[in-house]
Order: sequence, then structure tokens, then C-alpha cells
Amino acid sequence: MIADVILHYGWYQSLNESGEKINEQSASSTGELMGFTDRFMVFYKDGWFQTVDEAFQKIAEKQGSSLGVFKSAAGPFMTFVKDGWATTYSMGFEQIDQRQV
Repeated sequence: MIADVILHYGWYQSLNESGEKINEQSASSTGELMGFTDRFMVFYKDGWFQTVDEAFQKIAEKQGSSLGVFKSAAGPFMTFVKDGWATTYSMGFEQIDQRQV
């Protein structure tokens, strides 16, 4: 379970509830951390959003232009806003819900 994610000397580290390192991955290979929950992390690099687990293993990826702007992540879900619509996706980028904002 992911309790925190830190950037340490150019490496993202996923930490457990005791503050111990679960795994790490270079920031240059993952891109920018957009958000995380206890289940997954969301990164953005070169126009693509990618979800990874606590060991930085890829869950899924999707082109950013189709998603819009990352808003938040909670539990197994994440929300993006595009063209006045907030869309909720699973960590595998399956669309769950869409509402006007």
C-alpha cells in the first residue's frame, strides 16, 4: 500500500505506512508525478498519462489530449477535466462517469 511518494535526488520513491521504501524509479523515465492514492500513482510524460502500482509497474496509459487536465486521484479512481466536463476513470483508464462542471 502506498502511503507517500517522494522525489529524492531525481528518483521517485514509493513509501509504505512505516515510511520505508517500497521501490523507486528515475524521474526522467516516469515523468511528472500528478497524484497518487494508496493503490496507484499517476505520471505525465511526453503527452501521455500513465498509471503505475507501488512497484512502478505500468497499469495503463492514455494520451493526454483525449483526457484533458488531471484534477485528482482517490481510491481506485482519477478525474480529468476537458471542455467543461469532469470525467472519472478507473486506474486502468476505463471511463466510470462524466458530468458537466
